[in-house]
Amino acid sequence: MNETIAFVGVGRMGANMARRLKDQNYRITAVYDVHAPSAQTLATELGAKACATLAEVTAAADIIFTVVTDDAAQRKVFAAVGDSLLLGAKGKTFINCATISPEVHVEIEAAATRVGAFSLEACMASSITQARNGTLFLMCGGQRSVFDRLQPLLKLLSDDGKLLRYIGAAGTAAQVKALVNMVMNINTAGLAEGLGLATALGLDAKVVMEIFSQTGANSRVIVTDGDDMINREHSCFFSAAHASKDSGIALALAQKQGLNLPLATATKAQFDCMVATGLGELDKSGIAELTFPGRGPK
Repeated sequence: MNETIAFVGVGRMGANMARRLKDQNYRITAVYDVHAPSAQTLATELGAKACATLAEVTAAADIIFTVVTDDAAQRKVFAAVGDSLLLGAKGKTFINCATISPEVHVEIEAAATRVGAFSLEACMASSITQARNGTLFLMCGGQRSVFDRLQPLLKLLSDDGKLLRYIGAAGTAAQVKALVNMVMNINTAGLAEGLGLATALGLDAKVVMEIFSQTGANSRVIVTDGDDMINREHSCFFSAAHASKDSGIALALAQKQGLNLPLATATKAQFDCMVATGLGELDKSGIAELTFPGRGPK
């Protein structure tokens, strides 16, 4: 555990991953966020430096995690000109955890290689609690040798490696993550419609949900989102805006393969509607606001 660790992007996921590794006796030496107060608060908590530039982050650590929002943010932190994590990056290792387009992961690996650095995508299929407890499901893509070298660190984030998978070359893990979120989003939209119709019919939605859970209608989202849909509790763990983005990544992959995915297309349209009507920062369970009787955007 001699390597030093830094984090770029310390929202709910990045901050809790940093806390987890600090608990496991890794030295978190630097943090950075476009929202500087978030970085300063976490830096104070962890005894790290809140960096003002990306180049400072690279200089301060051996391994840098990036947990940013989208393709544009990922490209910005690895910019070819100006302030960038690539400055002085020779020998450094980047672990990129954002849900972004597969081609961007390929770009980042190539950019890192050009400056003598290493890159691994470590796509996460879990949420805030799992980030804090070290039980993230991690899907990794990149050079196998880089993955093997990082396994001791990654195991501390993935239930001692039980939830850690190597998928293949750069971009492949992002492809799988896009599929995971596409199917999750379809299931979420389907549950919202089923419970919404049950409510319109005057049925007890909790009883219906329990029956769903014991039949072919079962899915993981019944556990994560069912009660929240009924109770209109949409505190954000995974936003509708992110659901829209991630469904879009999957649909772009499908388009390149010449495939028509009508369920994914309809689901994205629902999340797009949430964004367009000011509900994009609600949790994805908020899709129920579009389907339950008597609800809807104000």
